[in-house]
Amino acid sequence: MFIHVVFFKLKERNQENMEKVKNILMRVEGNVPTLNTIKVGTDVVESERSYDVALIATFNSRQDMDAYQVHPVHVNEVQANLKPLVSSSASVDFNS
Repeated sequence: MFIHVVFFKLKERNQENMEKVKNILMRVEGNVPTLNTIKVGTDVVESERSYDVALIATFNSRQDMDAYQVHPVHVNEVQANLKPLVSSSASVDFNS
C-alpha cells in the first residue's frame, strides 16, 4: 500500500474555511479510479505547530498516486479551488 499524507495551512484560519477545504479535498472520493481511500480532518488542538487540515489517501502503488496527481478532478476541481484558500502545504509519501 502507498500512503499520501498532506497538511495544509490556510491563509485565513476559521471553521468555515476549514470545512470548505475539507469539502474540496473530498471531491476526489469516488471520482479518481486509482484512489483507494481518503480521509480528511481539521485540526482541533490549535497549537503553534499545528496545520489546519490534513489529508490521508491510500493507493495500491506509487504509480497509482502519480496517476491521481494528474487526474482532471484532482487538478481542475481540487488544486484550482484550494489555491485561493491555502498558504502552504507539506506532504509525506511512503510505502506501508
